[in-house]
Amino acid sequence: MIQHYNDFLPALLAAGFSMSYGSGDGIYAVVPWGWNEPPPYDTPVAWHTGDPDTDPWEWFTRVLEERDDISYTKVFFKKGGYITRDWAPYFLAARRDGIDFEDAYDNGEISHFAKRIYEAVSDAGSLPRHLIKARCGISKEDNAAFDRALIELQMKMYLTICGRQQKLSQMGLEYGWSATVFCTTESFWGAEVFEESEDITAEKAYDTIRGQILKLNPLAEEKKISKFILG
Repeated sequence: MIQHYNDFLPALLAAGFSMSYGSGDGIYAVVPWGWNEPPPYDTPVAWHTGDPDTDPWEWFTRVLEERDDISYTKVFFKKGGYITRDWAPYFLAARRDGIDFEDAYDNGEISHFAKRIYEAVSDAGSLPRHLIKARCGISKEDNAAFDRALIELQMKMYLTICGRQQKLSQMGLEYGWSATVFCTTESFWGAEVFEESEDITAEKAYDTIRGQILKLNPLAEEKKISKFILG
């Protein structure tokens, strides 16, 4: 019964992970309705109002700006979703199984296009989307490939969203919509989370996440559970 950001936050921390909103793609979402759907219960929560306390679009940014124990990025079904710090080691173990970026690339698991993007972000520490494109020399013809590669890197948990940044003109003036900023997953979570993930086998990670999914949604289908966990 989410009435406010202060209801959403403990519900998310208790769940451990969540799709952004709506049906949860057959898995789970703390906010169980979308921006174009009526809420299933009486609540002041409404999309696109700009109110940081009752607009779920604002909550995506708030968790990244105000906390260091929740990630939000396109990590489930190529869509936005949350993972809390307690569950990050399990998803890292399930998705990456101790393999770093260079090994994944050498094994043919990462495209060359995605490698260019990853290296640009890694070298800079963090970069907004438009500057990634500039540094990689992405043309309009490459926009679709760029989008696919950026999602690929998020789904495989090598890059993650770490905030938003206002665009600046050549005169140093802010303009337009703020841009999504990306950093490496290692930079976002830190060494301790990765050390914990190394002590978890991929099989244990899968079974543990699956158990939590079924607690949140006993009707979740095995095929969807697998896709949600493994990407």
